[in-house]
Amino acid sequence: MRRKDREIKEFNEILQVILDCDSLVLGLNDGEFPYLVPLNFGIDIEDGQLYIYFHCANEGKKLDLIKKNHRASFEMDHAHQLVLNDEKMSCTMEYESVTGKGFIEIVSEDKKIKGLKILMKHYHVSEFPFSLKPVKNTTVFRLKVIELKGKRRKVSVK
Repeated sequence: MRRKDREIKEFNEILQVILDCDSLVLGLNDGEFPYLVPLNFGIDIEDGQLYIYFHCANEGKKLDLIKKNHRASFEMDHAHQLVLNDEKMSCTMEYESVTGKGFIEIVSEDKKIKGLKILMKHYHVSEFPFSLKPVKNTTVFRLKVIELKGKRRKVSVK
């Protein structure tokens, strides 16, 4: 990271940025160009390991790419605020962001509901009664995060 003064170093601070975001962009390998897709997500920490959960239909490009190559990257951001400086005739943007990479795993059928509950919890719905019919037509997958970086730009007001 070039701007070390903007780096978020503490895991719990990065985690708070993640919790404040409502979507992320998942980057998958698609040959000559990356395939980017915005997704809803949920997080879980198991034995100190961060996992990000997602879902999709049981077929489609995203799932085909995951099956070909389980490596992925992601980005999420929030807290955007344009900051104008009339005196200097300049502007900048405040933000908080998280980027990372890892390996995607398809969640087994017997743990699918648990994964969907993790997704719903991120959006503050702790007990959602899932209909089993659409769950059968849903694939739940998770990304085992192996690299995580946080960045923040806050402008001090003088």
